[in-house]
Amino acid sequence: MPIKLVTTVGDLHAESARLLTSRHGASQGLVPTMGALHEGHAALARTAVEQNDVVVASIFVNPLQFGDAVDLDRYPRTLEADLALLEAEGVDLAFAPSVEEVYPGGEPLVRVTSGRLGEKWEGASRPGHFDGALTVVAKLLHYGMPAAGLAGGGSDGSGLPAYRAYFGQKDAQQLALVRRMVADLNFPVEIVGVATVRSAEGLALSSRNRFLSDEEREAALVLSRALRLLEERATAREPLDLESAVRLVESQPLVALDYFDVVDPATLEPLAENCRETPFRGEGLALIAAKVGPVRLIDNAPLSS
Repeated sequence: MPIKLVTTVGDLHAESARLLTSRHGASQGLVPTMGALHEGHAALARTAVEQNDVVVASIFVNPLQFGDAVDLDRYPRTLEADLALLEAEGVDLAFAPSVEEVYPGGEPLVRVTSGRLGEKWEGASRPGHFDGALTVVAKLLHYGMPAAGLAGGGSDGSGLPAYRAYFGQKDAQQLALVRRMVADLNFPVEIVGVATVRSAEGLALSSRNRFLSDEEREAALVLSRALRLLEERATAREPLDLESAVRLVESQPLVALDYFDVVDPATLEPLAENCRETPFRGEGLALIAAKVGPVRLIDNAPLSS
């Protein structure tokens, strides 16, 4: 079935309700994106299609999460290619609203705050970023919510189709924040994290990778090599020796490290006791961010022993 493009909230609700009813659907999935889609987004769409009767993908470059107007203008817009990718994965609806549709009357006077969880790591480097991201995610979660009383109903007896939203593990802090927002504010949606997709060489796929030169792309591989080093040590229950992994990254002259640490996956608080001389035990999350040439990249790796 060809993908259908809608640009207003009213049309999104009407089309998703029509599809759920015609298919006697019991579940709807939402894949929020900012476009410039790649295989990482394809994995999100593929997972959503496997798990739901109807799938909506949003394509919206959110101005609230850009601190720099130049960065916002530079963000690639590739709608036709995005639609082709989503259609190939079996997505039913693409929701590509205008800024005016999402923020009628201009920037919202009330926003979702990311709190303490959003002030560290990426939040420290990009003040206000997560407030803007959570505000638009909250709106998109409302837009993509299936209507009550549709055929199929909910397995929980609510009368609602099951509702799931899909986010990539590559943006680990964003995923943690979305899960916290959904739990704290009682959103009726299941948040599904999908594993990071990497190139054959190990580079985490990102819409920003297209701005890397060949030399910079090669240099950027040091990020995944450093993360893999920690993964191997954690699995072997060895001391992580984070300092040596930091030195590995800093040995690459084209890479300017912003942060590199091991944190609790839920609270994002540093797990310092597991990073130095004691054998690693339990669960952790290694976070890294760096500029490679002019391009800022983030990556992470779940750790377990």
